[in-house]
Amino acid sequence: MDDDGDAAPDHDPDSDADVDADASDATSDETDSNPSLSVDELVDYCHTQAGLLSGRVDTMATEADALLDEIDERTAEIRSRLEDLPDDVEATERPPSTTAPASGESDVDLEAIEALQDELEEKQLLAEAKHTRMQAFQELAADYTELAADLATDVESGRDAIRRVVEFEADNDAPAYFEEQDRTTLLEMAAEADDTDGDASTDDGTE
Repeated sequence: MDDDGDAAPDHDPDSDADVDADASDATSDETDSNPSLSVDELVDYCHTQAGLLSGRVDTMATEADALLDEIDERTAEIRSRLEDLPDDVEATERPPSTTAPASGESDVDLEAIEALQDELEEKQLLAEAKHTRMQAFQELAADYTELAADLATDVESGRDAIRRVVEFEADNDAPAYFEEQDRTTLLEMAAEADDTDGDASTDDGTE
């Protein structure tokens, strides 16, 4: 929907490609005793993911603000139109005025107001959904940052770090958060590597 691949302020975008390439190699050789990704590189990967998610939140916040402005405009328009309508109750208690709008005109005004109210309700639902989505992105960004800290302090081997990241992304359905950014997660790379290994085993007649 939007181009929102802004990473953290001090992050070098060129390093993203290096991390992706290294991660692909690491996941395809996950059973190797010397994985190609170090713990530090996986810590950097987690910080990059968090930065991308935060950038997406900033974009959604801008969209939400614009949506709220539209809601305010529609609310003001509905209020103005309601104030311009004749008082239906009073109109039934006194003779028709030569200056009052015809019944057909009132019907048209009411239909227009109802249409505006329907549009307003749709925008309000959209705004609520966007705020819920923003919160989910914020929480995942925070979780990535926390994972990075855990890897830096509690994990010594690249293989264990890869396993922790892959399990984390599977538990949090991380790939779904990066679809719009065309960003491949470590989890997806590991799954692709497993599929490739399985195909190779089948071709060799092994199980």
